[in-house]
Amino acid sequence: MAEVRQRRGKKEEPMGARVVELATDDESDTPVPPKPTTAARKPSTKELVDDDEGYSPWVDVLRVLSFLVFASCGLSYLISGGESFTWSMRAPPKYMQLDWWKTQFKGPIYLTPTELAQYDGKDETKPIYLAINGTIYDVSSNRRTYGPGGSYQFFAGADAARSFVTGCFAEDRTPDLRGVEDMYLPLDDPAVDAHFSKAELAALKERELKEAHEKVHEGLMHWVRFFETSPKYPKVGYVKRDKNWLDNEPRKKLCATAAKGRKPRKIPGSEE
Repeated sequence: MAEVRQRRGKKEEPMGARVVELATDDESDTPVPPKPTTAARKPSTKELVDDDEGYSPWVDVLRVLSFLVFASCGLSYLISGGESFTWSMRAPPKYMQLDWWKTQFKGPIYLTPTELAQYDGKDETKPIYLAINGTIYDVSSNRRTYGPGGSYQFFAGADAARSFVTGCFAEDRTPDLRGVEDMYLPLDDPAVDAHFSKAELAALKERELKEAHEKVHEGLMHWVRFFETSPKYPKVGYVKRDKNWLDNEPRKKLCATAAKGRKPRKIPGSEE
């Protein structure tokens, strides 16, 4: 009975208290919104002045200079085709040469053959000019080769287009190409020509002459393209001639060196 009395004597918690306790526990888990902070303090005028006085423009100058140095090295490597990082190219492009720009602003020069002959390198105060197919180029950058005593001295001071094809440097210092095609024509041989009919021989000679002219043209254009695209030899002007100058020039014979390459025409069926 005493146990029963003790259980009865135990005070039960009211329902309302338990609900309030649970509610209190749940509220403790919810995040508390942060308290509004005070606005950032604005720097004073004195602090701004101190910051400006502490700034040094030399840092920015150093950055710009560093960028320019790296950009210059990269551009030099790109333009020189990997030859140099410092613009020290053996043959820089024409647009990087002072003489080339001077020529662009001054315009082309026009020289007669007599005037052109004064630029053969014998006068060291003058540039060395050569001409090919009527166009004049400045070859002063290679004075050792084109100047007096050089292996190509015969080209200097003249339009020696003929010698570029024939290989006769001393004999053919002229732009007159008449008869140069003979070096590519076979020699006539009555014993061999007898194997052709008259019509066949005429057609054959016509074809041979056409091919010979094409070879002369290609041989000349090889050197024309060489000087046109060479970064070492800028174009400076043109040779000035009379309109019908060839009419007053004697026709040259084929030089011995070029004539040696001619061979007799082959008998039909004997071609290798």
